[in-house]
Amino acid sequence: MIDAVNTVTESQRELFHKEGYMILPGVIPADILQMLREECSYFLGYYDSMMDAKGVQTEGISHRGKRYFVNNRYRLSSRLWKFIFSPLMAEVTQAALGPDVFLFHEQWVVKGAEQGMRFAWHQDSGYVKWSDPSTRHRPYLTCWCTLDDVNEANGTVYILPHSRGGTRGRIIDHVKEEGLNDLVGYSGKDPGDPLIVPAGSIVAFDSFLLHRSGANTTDRMRRIYLPQYSAEPILRPDGRIRTLAVPFLKGGRSVYDRAGDNAETYGPLPKAN
Repeated sequence: MIDAVNTVTESQRELFHKEGYMILPGVIPADILQMLREECSYFLGYYDSMMDAKGVQTEGISHRGKRYFVNNRYRLSSRLWKFIFSPLMAEVTQAALGPDVFLFHEQWVVKGAEQGMRFAWHQDSGYVKWSDPSTRHRPYLTCWCTLDDVNEANGTVYILPHSRGGTRGRIIDHVKEEGLNDLVGYSGKDPGDPLIVPAGSIVAFDSFLLHRSGANTTDRMRRIYLPQYSAEPILRPDGRIRTLAVPFLKGGRSVYDRAGDNAETYGPLPKAN
């Protein structure tokens, strides 16, 4: 397990609540970072095999060899829970969301070498609103965890702080970009601020924050692990849970039950990679 002691400073906390983001450089320990890289390799192979079986090169917003979004497979791993529900993530999520926290979603976001595609300006909550125009959910938390050093050359994320994007407490209407299937929430002239941070960093931002990413023009992949958390379950119009609502923190204390989490979905514990 990860020991986290005062990872989030008061100034980082204030920036998050004012502008919608905070930057925590190099906070993921080396052994955990290596584990995340190994798991990423496994799940990319897993996803390629799925696309092969379907005979497709594109699935949703994933494009083989160029850009991957591999969603909600953490229960197939024997190790990912150690990071997702760690003391480090407890500290980060409490600073942003308060004492009650649920895992809402998790995914790998990978851009292929030399052909990794850009990703359009959007709010993460824009994707929720696209399928549920009446949604009134509170902002949830995206934790953009870098498995590689990130910069403008390899397709880092650009953010538009709330004060410049006009997004504090507001989900913008998005339109779908033909060909890529991206949702686009901003077409203004502000280029945003590029995040240039080392591997093992966490950029935490709320789901109303506008962000985009550039293309990867380097000869190596750009790999991100991205768990997302909410302060309460996010529901569909019919009252069912949207995606996930795995209890993590209650009153500031960890309540995550790994055995129950796996059993609820699969019955007996699955064979792990």
